Amino acid sequence: MNKTLLIIQREFLSRVKKKSFLIATILVPLIFPALIGGIGYVMKKESENASAQVIHVLDEQGSFDFENTEKYKFIKASGDLEAAKTTLSESDDYGLLYIPDFNIETPEGLVLYTKSNPNFSTIGDIENEIEDVIKDSKLQIYNIDKEVLAKLKTKIDLRSVNISEGEEKESDAGISFGIGYFTGFLIYIFMFAYGGQVMQGVIEEKSSKIVEVIISTVKPFQLMLGKILGVASVGLFQVLIWVVLIAVLSTIVLGLLGMEIPQEATIQGADVETSEKFVRLLANIPFTKIILTFIFYFIGGYLLYGALFAAAGSAVDSPSEAQQFMFPIMIPLIAGIIGMGSIVNNPDGNVSFWLSIIPFTSPIAMMGRIGFGVPAWELALSMVLLVLGFVFTTWLAGRIYRVGILMHGVKVNYKTLAKWFMMKN
Repeated sequence: MNKTLLIIQREFLSRVKKKSFLIATILVPLIFPALIGGIGYVMKKESENASAQVIHVLDEQGSFDFENTEKYKFIKASGDLEAAKTTLSESDDYGLLYIPDFNIETPEGLVLYTKSNPNFSTIGDIENEIEDVIKDSKLQIYNIDKEVLAKLKTKIDLRSVNISEGEEKESDAGISFGIGYFTGFLIYIFMFAYGGQVMQGVIEEKSSKIVEVIISTVKPFQLMLGKILGVASVGLFQVLIWVVLIAVLSTIVLGLLGMEIPQEATIQGADVETSEKFVRLLANIPFTKIILTFIFYFIGGYLLYGALFAAAGSAVDSPSEAQQFMFPIMIPLIAGIIGMGSIVNNPDGNVSFWLSIIPFTSPIAMMGRIGFGVPAWELALSMVLLVLGFVFTTWLAGRIYRVGILMHGVKVNYKTLAKWFMMKN
């Protein structure tokens, strides 16, 4: 055990002292606030200096009279369609809306001509304007009072209350999924990035022959375990620095620009009732449970995949040769991310259950479910299986690692890995 601790210490110090670690640790927290501040500043200036888009309207129907807004200025076009197109082409205006003489029950043939592809917002705004005019025309035809119709519309606010844990807690599916997706995606990025570092480190040591010296004093399994835990400690240390620096620098940058952080802006921009509901929902989120669960799956998932990455690195002589073993390792991770779509629609369904129970996908999928409330026995089963999965993959990887780390110039395939796995000590 002492030798494993020495290897962990060596891995941690050797990586922390590298210039690349220092540069990445400092630059990433600077880049994010700079991006947030830069994009926010440009958006603010664009909003302040934006002028209304001019749209020509050729109305053969004769019933459309659009009102000008801050975003759009409508001017009536004359003549036929070809003449209107020519007028638009010779001007600096944005577009031409052509409204043919259509049947109000089946409005067809409306076209927006522009000099560049319109965005979703513009298309949506104009469609809403047209639909409002057609709706008003239909109200007149059917002799329906507009005020009566407005009174018929009823808006309800359906509260969602979770009573599964013996007490009533108000919940929100959007907030639950947002937290789950963010934490699950963070685990995916961490396992992909630092698992790759474990594999790269093994390949470098194997290529430089340093490993042959180390193996003379420690067992291959101790070396593999020390490398996995050493890189994990570097990753956790780096992520902790990033979280603190990004939070502090982002607040400073937004403060200097006179902007509010998104959460505060959202709360202040909403009405009082909505703000109170948002704060009430946040208070009901079990942050302690989510953070503890995140730490467990964060570490458990990394250890499981770190062992597989170490085994893949020990079997090859270069990163290019390792690609053939990377894809099978990444498939369960990708399945976990894709499965998030099913989890948000049905967090208690069979797909969600099995993805959060199987150790290869549970680190990502369980974080997606945890915000919706997971029965204690399912959470316990998932954690136990993840621990067993880590022990199994470490044992499996260790049997491959002990042979592969000393092999050079061997063309390795899955048959060779199986042969190394079956070899006796």
